Amino acid sequence: MAKLMTEKPNKQIMGGKEKVRVAAIQAPQIVFNKEKSIDIAIAKIKEAAANGAELVAFSESYIPVFGPYYSSTYNSNSEEWALWNIGLQKNSIVIPSEDTDRLCQACRDAGVYCVMGVNELDDKQGVFTYYNTQILFGPEGTILGRHRKLKPTYNERVYWGEGNGSDLGAYNTNIGRIGMLCCWEHHTVLVRAAQILQGEEFHIANWPGNWTCKGNTPIDITEDPNGCDGNRAARAYAFDSGAFTLSVHGLLRDQDFEPEYECMKDSKDLKYDWAIGGSFICDPFGEYLAEPVLYEDTILYADCEAKLIRAHDAVFDGLGHYSRPDVAQLYLNTDDPANLNTYSARTAIAPEYKKLQEISETFEVKLSKLENLANKLETR
Repeated sequence: MAKLMTEKPNKQIMGGKEKVRVAAIQAPQIVFNKEKSIDIAIAKIKEAAANGAELVAFSESYIPVFGPYYSSTYNSNSEEWALWNIGLQKNSIVIPSEDTDRLCQACRDAGVYCVMGVNELDDKQGVFTYYNTQILFGPEGTILGRHRKLKPTYNERVYWGEGNGSDLGAYNTNIGRIGMLCCWEHHTVLVRAAQILQGEEFHIANWPGNWTCKGNTPIDITEDPNGCDGNRAARAYAFDSGAFTLSVHGLLRDQDFEPEYECMKDSKDLKYDWAIGGSFICDPFGEYLAEPVLYEDTILYADCEAKLIRAHDAVFDGLGHYSRPDVAQLYLNTDDPANLNTYSARTAIAPEYKKLQEISETFEVKLSKLENLANKLETR
């Protein structure tokens, strides 16, 4: 006989709301002045909230700027290299800090959820590693979570460390489940699948600009929003996940450089002509609710109706009738290593996990098999 649940499941969509207004904030990045960037962000959050938005989102590494616009190499001009990289370090965000406190207060004052893209500086003492990070702020003025990009792309690896599976997920809120990925994580097949399995209702995809890979360089400008693979990836993600998707793209103009960094615009290693925006909002079917906008400092709005999630899932229930967990399953490692020289906290403090290790070593059985068996027993 089938075992029935003892607790009543929560089957509400979007926190029981029939409509939620969201905003994709395409604001200019400032090179390098995080105080000014935060000032702009706070003003934009306030404006979006005044226009009814309950969820707002910014572009990739909005504060203080998307560092990899500058291609740091062994052949870079040493003075330029030092100016750019030290500027980036001095203006990066630590979590928590006075910088995040200001953004927490802004979200509390406005009563909104906000996903902010930042260049994060590791909070551990003596460590100066950066991460490409998305922070989720709540309307109570708290940090609900963060996501560090798992695998930086191409020359991004010169700048950023790698995140881990501990912060890959979705967050329950009073407007629905909110999740996020950075840029080409939307092309990383297993990561993408793992995020979709979290059951998002709102997804934030942030990017550094609008580009094509068809030119003579890995990244070249395109003024066709639909020609950017980021556009296509975000819309495909919306359909596959059944989530309203805010795709927010970076904007950087000549006038957005602080005086100290004006000289960088002439560097052969700085390429930002493709940071022209291209932000949009789409529904769970991947159809535009707010069409892409290029070059403009603007806020895009969309009213997201719960009935569209219901209609999508009636046809394509990716976590239910349109899945085959008996054929294919995904293992997500949610361990959070304290640092490169230690095992995860789970290894250190969980007696059950230590026991599995002992059994694995004694009987020469793969630890992963024992973990999978333990997980199956727990769910019965």
